[in-house]
Amino acid sequence: MSSPLIVPKTQSKKQWLDGAVGYEIYVRSFADSTGDGTGDLNGVTDRLDYLKWLGIDIVWLTPFYPSPGHDHGYDVSNYRDVDPSHGTLADAERLIERVHELDLRIIFDIVPNHTSSEHEWFKAAIADPTSPERDFYLFRDPAPNGGPPNNWLSHFGPTAWTRDERSGQYWCHLFLPEQPDLNWRNPAVRDEFDDIYRFWFERGVDGFRIDVAHGLLKHPELPDLPQIKDIAPGAGPMETFFSFDHIYDLDQDDNVEIFERWQDIAAPFDACLLAESGVEDHERLARYVQPGALDLTFFLKPGWMKWNPDKLVAELVGLAKVEPHGIAWVISNHDNARPVSRFGNSDRALAVTTLMWALGGVPFLYQGEELASPNGLIAPGDRHDPISTRNETDEGRDVCRTPMAWTDAFQNGFTTGSPWLRSEPRPVQFTVEGQTADPRSPLHRYRSLIELRKTHPDLWQAELVFSDTGRPDVAAARRGTTFTIANLGSEPASVDLPEGSWHIVFASRVPASDTSPVTGTVTVPAETSVVFATAADT
Repeated sequence: MSSPLIVPKTQSKKQWLDGAVGYEIYVRSFADSTGDGTGDLNGVTDRLDYLKWLGIDIVWLTPFYPSPGHDHGYDVSNYRDVDPSHGTLADAERLIERVHELDLRIIFDIVPNHTSSEHEWFKAAIADPTSPERDFYLFRDPAPNGGPPNNWLSHFGPTAWTRDERSGQYWCHLFLPEQPDLNWRNPAVRDEFDDIYRFWFERGVDGFRIDVAHGLLKHPELPDLPQIKDIAPGAGPMETFFSFDHIYDLDQDDNVEIFERWQDIAAPFDACLLAESGVEDHERLARYVQPGALDLTFFLKPGWMKWNPDKLVAELVGLAKVEPHGIAWVISNHDNARPVSRFGNSDRALAVTTLMWALGGVPFLYQGEELASPNGLIAPGDRHDPISTRNETDEGRDVCRTPMAWTDAFQNGFTTGSPWLRSEPRPVQFTVEGQTADPRSPLHRYRSLIELRKTHPDLWQAELVFSDTGRPDVAAARRGTTFTIANLGSEPASVDLPEGSWHIVFASRVPASDTSPVTGTVTVPAETSVVFATAADT
């Protein structure tokens, strides 16, 4: 057996992140307190006790700012207020207060890559091409043929350019035309966001998840993107987008300079800055959390993957070897099909999540993940996601955005009215109420796993040592008094335990009822992760 790989231990930049577990709330689908069918801030406040019971430490809210809603809140028209459909600024302040009463932390979503086309800055830019706000955005003259300035694409299809009929120029948007990209090379844009951060930090917000953090700066010359693969007939917008190498519109080297500036603002408030970054290269992603930059970055690739044990182990372990301290680990969020549906069953999803618990950083769950919820069932006529409604494709994200299932009563207890996104109701076995009553349910399994991070702090604070298992679909990681074996393969795996006496403290497939000591070689069932602890730590 080859020598183990040792990853040195370091302390988190913000100590309250150490050992924490996060939870993403998709606000419009979590809890509706008014009966209008849209989730709101008071609905979140009303359900915080559930998250406290679950063991969550950090609550992340998706955008609730004023927005025309073309991309369900990710097209912000005012960063310093609350959309009436979600409540009021006073509701946000009460929510922050209640979070802190429960000894939790709360992070908001910030959307700095683009604004809404209804934002006052963009309206001024369109009304007067000589206005200062014009340079807040990326307006360019057309190409010699009169078309878009380059071949850049929108994530949501087709082109990343829309023509301003008044001036004849085009504006850039990596998402919808109603989401014009900001010009982050303009110092005035940077000044505005400095003030936006301070506005919320002064109200007690504990941090921000930064949307499209890898997309802020574009290459100043806006060159054409190289195409790296053929576009299949009938390809959807996302497949088409990733047929190009985005070396000029995403992940520019000087993005990190902006993060360092923001850290200077966040640090006096002990606030966390967390990137949503689509960067897949492990070394380049690690730049986002280099000293002086952001505290954490999501690694999004597992959220897009189908069941592939070898690749999942390679991606998770490979990144942990490069950057084990600054990663926010996820296998799903509001942009991904549910992991149970992508992976094929809930046992596989929990096995992967259990491995993430041993990799350092801060793991996050997405609402409903703790219930092992599969994709929601939505009739084609009820779709809302612009990816599907504006294109002839089934690529849309609605399947993971259906309302949270609290009970098996009317509308699953989400609302007393008609929900903004209609879907088939969840049966009782996929509701919070139903699973709370069943001690063997996924909800209790996830709660036990979260508790494990508190009762066995070596899982995140001790030196990380990887063992060679001899199989690409099996990972083994020791952290102090804990040892985690993740067998994602289809056959049982035999793995040597470190020297000493060990006890099973968590098993992803079944409750760890056998706590008798074990030594030597153990056999872990297929598609199962097991966490062992030494006798001194049980």
